[in-house]
Amino acid sequence: MKTDPKGVLTGLHRLNGNHACAEGALAAGCRFLGGYPIVPALEIYERFLERAKQVGATFIQMEDEISALAAVLGASWTGKKTMTVTSGPGMSLMMEHLGLGVMLETPCVIVNIQRAGPSIGIPNRPSQGDMMQVRWGSHGDYEIIALCPSSPQEMFDCTIKAFNLSERYRIPVSVISDEYVAHLKEDVVIPPAEEIVVEPRRYYTGSKDNYLPFKRDKDFVPRMVNIGDGYRFHVTGLTHDDRGYPVMNEECQEYNVHPLVSKIRNYADEIIEIQEAEIDDAEIIIISYGATSRAALKAMEQARRSGIKVGSLKLVTVWPFPEKRVGELAKKVNAFVVPEMNFGQVVLEVERCSYGNTNVIFVPHGDKGVENTDDLLSAIKHATQEKSVRDGLIEYKQARE
Repeated sequence: MKTDPKGVLTGLHRLNGNHACAEGALAAGCRFLGGYPIVPALEIYERFLERAKQVGATFIQMEDEISALAAVLGASWTGKKTMTVTSGPGMSLMMEHLGLGVMLETPCVIVNIQRAGPSIGIPNRPSQGDMMQVRWGSHGDYEIIALCPSSPQEMFDCTIKAFNLSERYRIPVSVISDEYVAHLKEDVVIPPAEEIVVEPRRYYTGSKDNYLPFKRDKDFVPRMVNIGDGYRFHVTGLTHDDRGYPVMNEECQEYNVHPLVSKIRNYADEIIEIQEAEIDDAEIIIISYGATSRAALKAMEQARRSGIKVGSLKLVTVWPFPEKRVGELAKKVNAFVVPEMNFGQVVLEVERCSYGNTNVIFVPHGDKGVENTDDLLSAIKHATQEKSVRDGLIEYKQARE
């Protein structure tokens, strides 16, 4: 195993998605992993634990996922870059502390390797059923960032990007993958450490007596200090002022919560990453994310060989949703085809952002194999017929049955 002097892996390696995620976290500077092991995310824990001594990292297994995210939030305030890893049932248990992390503006990364649900479901079957949970699972008004890798290489890259975004915007960031990508083994290129961009923590540098933990810079992001370094302040999930002390009125609620939304919405164009292919002349565009993007790109190539002008819009960032770009493309194409390994989640955002300007066909993908393109090609051929959204969905469903 080739590592640099600090113990970080470099070079070309054959890794599955889970191992690539662990290596991405280490390359990004993560030195604390708190969690409760769960399938199909287990290999991330194993890899991190195996490598922890080499890089001076800490792993702690908590009694459940509720306490796991609490430990991660606390460790972040001591100056560590922190992460937790889970799957569907564990993500459900983390929702309360996700909201706390948002309110306390605590940088950390939450990795969710999706599996079939609801409840315990099938631990070793891929799914994309947690997409709306990641965005809306906690209560109240807030914004979130979630990245969806489609390969082991992207698991590595997206994990680094998640840490960088969490530090830049002081927010928990999700890497939301699935069992298929987690256990897929492919070549992963890990650059030398000096070539990897790592976002440093934004620390306060003024007088200790004048520190206000929630006083915001112009971009709405406050600066941090490490608990234990002699600063006196308060942190709470209650509505609070710049000092962190609770203030129970509507004015403070607006003052406190509005920036939690604005610091993401105002910078959405900088946060969002999408990948486009064959868009310029496309009459139909497949909008995909995660594992289904692999089938989407294959279906696009197959359709073009048969004379159908199909393009691909791959969402690396799903939240915040790239609504401006989807809205622009909706005015230019005959249809969007949206494959998902669920019964319809992100497709609802595609429909919303299309404003009725194009047809939207949902493909419940995965029952014949994640990379199988039969259902996508069937939907593409159906989309060449100019139908209303309602008629298209009804007839396509009938055709599948």
